[in-house]
Amino acid sequence: MRLYPKVIPTIAREVVQTLMQEGDIEVETMRIADAEMDMAAIMKEYLAAEERVNAATREALERRGYDHSRFNQVKREMADVRGFKMGDEGIEYVIGQMIEFLLISRNVEEVYTDDAPLRKKVFGIFKKHLDVDDEIDREARARLKHLQEGTQAFEIEYQKTVELLRRSRGLI
Repeated sequence: MRLYPKVIPTIAREVVQTLMQEGDIEVETMRIADAEMDMAAIMKEYLAAEERVNAATREALERRGYDHSRFNQVKREMADVRGFKMGDEGIEYVIGQMIEFLLISRNVEEVYTDDAPLRKKVFGIFKKHLDVDDEIDREARARLKHLQEGTQAFEIEYQKTVELLRRSRGLI
C-alpha cells in the first residue's frame, strides 16, 4: 500500500467520522474539523519524512556513482539508518501514531475503545483507499496485452499507463 497526498483528507475525514459513528471516540461538533486536521497532519508528516529519505537516497546514489536502477536498494538502506518504516510497515506505523494521538488530542473528548479494535478499523479505512496500486497494475497490464512483458517498449508504456491511471483517479 502506498499513501498518496490527495487521499489524505479523505482518509482523515473517514477515520474521524467512522470512529465517532461507531462510538469509539467522542468529538465535540465544533472540533471535528480540527480532529480531522490532526489525523491528516500525521499522514503528511510521514510523507515529508519519506521525501527526506528519498532526498538522502538520491544524494547517496550520486555520491556512490550508482545509476537510478539501485534506488530502491539504497532507499531501504537509508530508511533503515533513519529508522523510517516503509510500505505496509509504514502504514502500521502511521496508524499507531494516529491512535496514540487520539489519546492525547485536545480535539478528542474521549476514546472508548482499546487500541486493537481501533487499529483494525483504521487499517480497514486505509486499505480501502490505498489498495489501488494492485488494481492499477492489473488495469495497466490489461491495456498493454499487445506488448510483450519484459521488453523496453512494454516498460515505457507501462509507466506511462500507470501514471495516466493514477492521474485519472486523482492520486497524483
